[in-house]
Amino acid sequence: QVQLVESGGGLVQAGGSLRLSCAVSGSIFSIMDMGWYRQVSWRQRELVAGITGGGRTNYADSVKGRLTISRDNAKNTVYLQMNSLKPEDTADYYCYAKTQWADYWGQGTQVTVSS
Repeated sequence: QVQLVESGGGLVQAGGSLRLSCAVSGSIFSIMDMGWYRQVSWRQRELVAGITGGGRTNYADSVKGRLTISRDNAKNTVYLQMNSLKPEDTADYYCYAKTQWADYWGQGTQVTVSS
């Protein structure tokens, strides 16, 4: 079992920054890849950024150059640094972890970007 707890969401003006954190606990050794997804209520959840166990990252085209995913293994935490935020970044953001046997999700944290 893996537990994920997100934090760091909130309200920010367009052009501002936020840093989301995902605290990981449980069977951490079993985690392969991790990532951040976001969802607007009526839309499908979409991948924003991913990071492999080896540290390779990938990003949605819409966030490249503005959002950065990182992984601090010593603190068992994954971060999403969000800069130059836009109103269209408004969504619920979810942390995700993939193991050999299952996928895990956090409860989500809300990000609202005002224009």
